[in-house]
Amino acid sequence: TKKAKKASPSSRKGRLANRVKLVREIVKEVAGMAPYEKRIAELLRIGKDKRALKYAKNKLGTHIRAKRKREEVAEILRKTRK
Repeated sequence: TKKAKKASPSSRKGRLANRVKLVREIVKEVAGMAPYEKRIAELLRIGKDKRALKYAKNKLGTHIRAKRKREEVAEILRKTRK
C-alpha cells in the first residue's frame, strides 16, 4: 500500500489566492480598462472578433492569452449591457 503524501508547496505555485483575486478585482473596478483593452472592446462592439483577437495577440504575445483577454473583455461588455 502506498502512503498518502501531503502536497508540497511547489505544487501550489502559480495558483490564484482568494485575497489576490479580490485585490485585482477592486483595482480593475477602480482603474477601469487599459487603452488596449478599450480598443479590443471597441472592435468587439462592431463585430470584428477576429481582428480583436489579432490585436490582443499582438499586444499580449501568445494566442492563448489573447483568447483569454478577448473573453474577459467580452464578459465586461455583456455585464455593462444588462
